[in-house]
Amino acid sequence: MTIQADVVRSPVEVPEKARRRRFTAEYKRRILREADACTKAGELGALLRREGLYSSNLAAWRTALHDRGQKGLEPQKRGPQRPPAGKASKKRIEQLERELRRATARAERAEALVALQKKVAALLGKPLTDDDEPS
Repeated sequence: MTIQADVVRSPVEVPEKARRRRFTAEYKRRILREADACTKAGELGALLRREGLYSSNLAAWRTALHDRGQKGLEPQKRGPQRPPAGKASKKRIEQLERELRRATARAERAEALVALQKKVAALLGKPLTDDDEPS
């Protein structure tokens, strides 16, 4: 007697790659209105189960609505945010200005040292010429 293993496919299959759910601003507003209308015990839990949401979704959406208004419910782009073009160039300008200040201070110190060497040489009776200066 041989046993055949029949492959039974269920109507609900798990996709190969999970997709992140995205909620529109209108959907979020509708769910928040429905959640606020829940007054009886268990109504809110039933709403969350029906929609497949967590209570943390409601909390985050309420916070976003409170902090940023209707714009807070708009879908946000994920990942690190690029700084505005002006910020990057401003940062680079500040960096270059710091480097320029350091280079200017170093050049002034070098000039002061050369002037000091000339004075010491003049005091010792052996003045330096331009040919004698270190490069």
